[in-house]
Amino acid sequence: MSFQDDARAGTQAMRDVFPPTPLMRNDLLSERYDADIWLKREDLSPVRSYKLRGAFNAMRKVSEPGAIFVCASAGNHAQGVAYMCRHFGVHGVIFMPVTTPQQKIMKTKMFGGADVEVRLTGDYFDDTLASAQSYCADVGAHFLSPFDDEDVIEGQASVAVEIEDQLGRIPDRIILPVGGGGLSAGTRSYFGDKTAYTFAEPSGATSLGEAVRAGKPVDVSPINTFVDGAAVAKIGQRTFARLSTVDPADVLSISEDRICTTIIELLNVEGIVLEPAGALSIEALADVKDQIKGKTVVCIASGGNFDFERLPEVKERAQRYSGVKKYFILRLPQRPGALKDFLNILGPDDDIARFEYLKKSARNFGSVLIGIETTHPDNFARFFSELDAAGFTYTDITDDEMLVQFVI
Repeated sequence: MSFQDDARAGTQAMRDVFPPTPLMRNDLLSERYDADIWLKREDLSPVRSYKLRGAFNAMRKVSEPGAIFVCASAGNHAQGVAYMCRHFGVHGVIFMPVTTPQQKIMKTKMFGGADVEVRLTGDYFDDTLASAQSYCADVGAHFLSPFDDEDVIEGQASVAVEIEDQLGRIPDRIILPVGGGGLSAGTRSYFGDKTAYTFAEPSGATSLGEAVRAGKPVDVSPINTFVDGAAVAKIGQRTFARLSTVDPADVLSISEDRICTTIIELLNVEGIVLEPAGALSIEALADVKDQIKGKTVVCIASGGNFDFERLPEVKERAQRYSGVKKYFILRLPQRPGALKDFLNILGPDDDIARFEYLKKSARNFGSVLIGIETTHPDNFARFFSELDAAGFTYTDITDDEMLVQFVI
């Protein structure tokens, strides 16, 4: 059987567990980009991500009685494996870092029920992975890789199978988020050269882009883990074997702050809750807008496991990227009326979001951390011009990541 036949067989078997996720045309995006834009809503799967597909396909092929399945994950893969352990009635041991948020631990336990044991070990994922693999060797368990496994890749290809069936044809372009490469490898292996591809990865973890340029998987550590569903330091060997010939121009690096603008817009305008990795493919539309006019495009919204405790950070990042919020350190004269002079410079659409004395830098001056929100980025041009005219000394630290981490 061909890969396509195997992927279709796996997809059919999945129908005993969960229905296809919706493929939904998005009018807002279609109008914006003058194209026919569809969203493959993996955020609406039983575990709010596509990860249960690969877990199901790999587990269904193990017929050994009393088999034990093991994985190492702090997120979607853990939940997908837990869900399938419960479905198959097999024992699963899921290793998670000690630093894993309680929300993710509780959801994993909820999906797995009595069939799953969660073990918290290691402060960092590498330590957790080593513990999981050591346990597998000791007890003869089956290790379920989140992406670097042929059966997992085949299972993730079920997303492509459903897209073709639901759309009634192969789209002109498909946009995918990339982490370890399982979803991308499965989709590209299924569609082959019958469509165009855009692979979007977070700028803090460009494992595919670097691998394509080097001609082999390379470790891009240290990585930024904000886009946790796609933050992988090294793409898989098996996944890269299926992606090694992609055009480097089709691999996009998208900043973490920029991704936040899509999360906020889809939440506020469309009522769609996406995790950062789930928003990657949609944000990538802006980079290919000249290539997709009049075309049919499918963006894979890979997951919606968003912890709403992160919403203030996501909003903050989105505002900074959009240019409507800035932080600066002001050298404020220590004289009566100095603060009033500064406040008079604020425009009708400018709001103070942060005001904090840091220290007196000299006898006659004090350093103040100030955050300003406004309604349009252009408002800052007038604001800074008037600051200069009034003789204020200030330093814009909005884009200084080191300082922002410490003071904001």
